[in-house]
Amino acid sequence: MNIVLTISGFLIAFLVNLLFPQVAENVRIKEYVFGGFTVDDNLAYRLVLLAIIAYYAVYTVVLFVRKASADKVAKFFAGAKFRFAVGLALAAWDVLGTKLLFLPQPFFPGPAIIMDAVIGDTKFIWQNTLYSLRLFVAGFSVGVVTGVLTGVLIGWYPKARYWILPVLNICGVIPAVAWMPFALTLFPTSFAAATFLIAICSWFPVATMTADGVQGTPKSLFELSRTFGAGQLYQIFHIAIPHAMPQIFTGIMTAAAFGFTTLVMAEMMGQPGGLGYYINTSKVWSAYYTVFAAIVVMAVLFSAILKVVGAVQRYVLRWQKGVVR
Repeated sequence: MNIVLTISGFLIAFLVNLLFPQVAENVRIKEYVFGGFTVDDNLAYRLVLLAIIAYYAVYTVVLFVRKASADKVAKFFAGAKFRFAVGLALAAWDVLGTKLLFLPQPFFPGPAIIMDAVIGDTKFIWQNTLYSLRLFVAGFSVGVVTGVLTGVLIGWYPKARYWILPVLNICGVIPAVAWMPFALTLFPTSFAAATFLIAICSWFPVATMTADGVQGTPKSLFELSRTFGAGQLYQIFHIAIPHAMPQIFTGIMTAAAFGFTTLVMAEMMGQPGGLGYYINTSKVWSAYYTVFAAIVVMAVLFSAILKVVGAVQRYVLRWQKGVVR
């Protein structure tokens, strides 16, 4: 029943687009030719819906073939009602935004119109997506590495905590946008300035959570290791940091969200590329359907980033499996 509910919402959206007549006039449905096949915006939208339906159907089969755990199956099917609602929302959006043109235009184009940006401007969107990804990876990596180092220093050395913790507390609460004038002045390129902004807003949560994790390590573990001759570096890298790993990854997840927000903001305020730059360019020409396309790409990109971070977290903290729910 849950798989039917999952698929039926998107199937309704597919049938609505296919069977509901185009009532409103002056709606430009563009056509593109790929390898001798003609694809218009509506067909591209329906193909996306079919791909979503196929994905959920195949994923359900894989769950049962591989005999996934009851918790994993229950977690997947728990989202069936939400996915059904998403399908209905797409159907309503299609009718109001394209078929009837009831929503204010050009601010709220229908999903089929948004597909025009995806298939007609693919190369430019792809270039800007890669630029955003490169900028995010650069700033986020610097922020995480410096955050872990700072957190270890604060959590382990009392003198470092005395001098660095006040700086962390002051700088960490300042919004990244406030650093922009200094970043543009101090760094030779806009890319380096944006990397700094992403790094500094990622640095704060990682450093804070790392310090808490290191400080929270039971003293008995250090005393036991010293009886076996463990030195200070061994205690840091083999006891304190491993113990702090759950908190470190909590900080990294938070930093990913802060970093991505800062990424888009930086791109909209001076970068020569990226999804934020793409949105700014589209807004100037009132091409709001491309703005929506960029937002969709952002959502997919950030979800992918969280998936990667989550996969690394599950691998590093695999010892928690069966211990922490």
